[in-house]
Amino acid sequence: MSKYSIKDLEQLSGIKAHTLRIWEQRYTIISPQRTDTNIRTYDDQDLKLVLNISMLKDHGYKISEIAKLSIEDMNREVSRISEKQLNYPDQIQALTLAMVDLDEARFNKIISTNIQRSGFENTMIRIIYPFLSRLGTLWVTGSIGPAQEHFITNLIRQKIIVAIDMLAENEEQSGKTYLLFLPEGEFHEINLLFAHYVIATRGNKVVYLGQNLPFNELLFAGKRHKPDYIFTVVTSTPANHEVQPFVNQLADAFSDATILMTGFQVVGQDINTPENTRIINQIDELIRIAGT
Repeated sequence: MSKYSIKDLEQLSGIKAHTLRIWEQRYTIISPQRTDTNIRTYDDQDLKLVLNISMLKDHGYKISEIAKLSIEDMNREVSRISEKQLNYPDQIQALTLAMVDLDEARFNKIISTNIQRSGFENTMIRIIYPFLSRLGTLWVTGSIGPAQEHFITNLIRQKIIVAIDMLAENEEQSGKTYLLFLPEGEFHEINLLFAHYVIATRGNKVVYLGQNLPFNELLFAGKRHKPDYIFTVVTSTPANHEVQPFVNQLADAFSDATILMTGFQVVGQDINTPENTRIINQIDELIRIAGT
């Protein structure tokens, strides 16, 4: 069973630590354990309780009313609300709860409902991407563990792969050729997979080389396919001092192509971009490029 600090609960639920302390004192709605040094600690059940309270509160329930509900009644009310058309923050909160509880059925229901309502691309942009942004913060702050992070990212990865497989093949593709890869040592594949989907849905040919690709293999594929665009995501590799040489190497090796790059190591950094290189800050930029 995981242990959380009051700061972890704040990060996961969006409810301020000060508010949580007031609820504890005034309503005894949460009963944290305490360490020998009198520091509050919370378990998985406490976290789920706070996430449920947050959703009820966002839908008009007063905390004094929530405090009178049993756990069963609270869960029933949250399930009832979840059946309705939720707004995006609600959906992200529900995904957070599914992640914390390792609840695949709940995750699938949230995503499937939104895909039916808004389509796969909009679901990714409006719900999954903001959720992944929150996930990154939770991971960095230690609010979630590896099991929860791996669980939810693998489910998202599976959804994207299924969406790609469902695309109708167009033998007479009139668009451009895109070569997609992650640098050697880079394994964060979700953004690259979604780029595959975005590019392919707009009639372009995608050569997908995946994660952890040695540079000499990239050169081999480039000579074979002569792509119009090279797309990559630099999240953690290469390291900071190696990013600029990598950008220069890529631009020189594919001087006849346009290099599109995104990821933590290049977005908002002081990267000197060669003439044939472009940093993609938002997914909307890639959508525009792929559609032209």
